[in-house]
Amino acid sequence: NEVTHLVRSQVAAVFGNVLMVVPAVLLVNVLMVLVAGRPMISPKEAMHVLHTLTLLGPTLMWAAFTGMILFASSMIAGWFENWFVLHRLDSAIRYNPRFTRVLGTERAGRYSNFMRENVSGFASNISLGFMLGLIPAFTGFFGLELEARHVTLSAGQLAAAGAALGLDAFRQPLVWWCIAAIPLIGALNLSVSFYCAFRLALQAHNVSGIDRARISSAIWARWRSAPSSFFVPQ
Repeated sequence: NEVTHLVRSQVAAVFGNVLMVVPAVLLVNVLMVLVAGRPMISPKEAMHVLHTLTLLGPTLMWAAFTGMILFASSMIAGWFENWFVLHRLDSAIRYNPRFTRVLGTERAGRYSNFMRENVSGFASNISLGFMLGLIPAFTGFFGLELEARHVTLSAGQLAAAGAALGLDAFRQPLVWWCIAAIPLIGALNLSVSFYCAFRLALQAHNVSGIDRARISSAIWARWRSAPSSFFVPQ
């Protein structure tokens, strides 16, 4: 049940992100056309986006690699939260004389609680942004040419490309290959990051090989008997 609840919450988060980013990109594109007289990206850039996102290319491989980046960001988030707690920074914010003098005792307490509850989220999102932006550029400098395919960013890129090319773009098979790639990108992002985190959790708790096999069998049995439970509440 815990695994299904975790997967379901992550699927809902991805679905919500995609539903938000696509209309947001389209709205920004409309505003740019009204203000600047041109779309967010040129038709040439839009075609480049389509060729990079198509399911016929290495998109799924990069999506799996991005799942490892997501796992790394969660590791950074956990480390940073532990560092925050170890050094009692929430107490420092709450009781620091300078903070209490400027913010007041009550507001300093609220800031302390807020940081304690959200510091891991800040660390995760900031580190993820840096890695998604810098890893392709850094590895490209050494000729590795690694790329990232994050489902939310890919959906936004596809929306921008579609807005630049117009409705005629949907007559191209390439666009439909890109649309088909979006859910698979999301699935690989989640499955790879979850697998890495799950293996680490099993190792951290010294779960034996027999128990690992039982857990895996239980998950697969749940998937075969009630696959919808991983996506919608039962």
